[in-house]
Amino acid sequence: MSYAVSAALQAALYGQLSTNAVLMALVGSDIFDAPPQGTPPATYVSLGPELVRDWSTVCGSGAEHDLTISVVTTEAGFQTAKEVAAAISDALELPMPALSRGHLVSLNFLKARARRDEAGQLRRIDLSYRARVQDT
Repeated sequence: MSYAVSAALQAALYGQLSTNAVLMALVGSDIFDAPPQGTPPATYVSLGPELVRDWSTVCGSGAEHDLTISVVTTEAGFQTAKEVAAAISDALELPMPALSRGHLVSLNFLKARARRDEAGQLRRIDLSYRARVQDT
């Protein structure tokens, strides 16, 4: 197994999202790899947790990354969150840039979960993806 491609994968995902015109029109530069400190923007995207498993072959080391990309908003209802989630989905269907280390074998959507926080103030959609990478 190799975790060595993880940072390169995250950078590629961040680059793909932060340069997508449709997503930028919805959230601007409010795409983070951790929830923002202080007063967060009304709507933002956060690259979230990941679970990584071995995906090595006889040809080399690799890993399978189950990762979460979250949309968080204070907007009433889920419409804004769903528009942002759709833009993320569309952006990740486009060809990804080359990784700075290793290569991306596949990136597949797994599921989404939409919910309100306990106080009913925030809407959140967690998009789950599976990325398979090989180290070269």
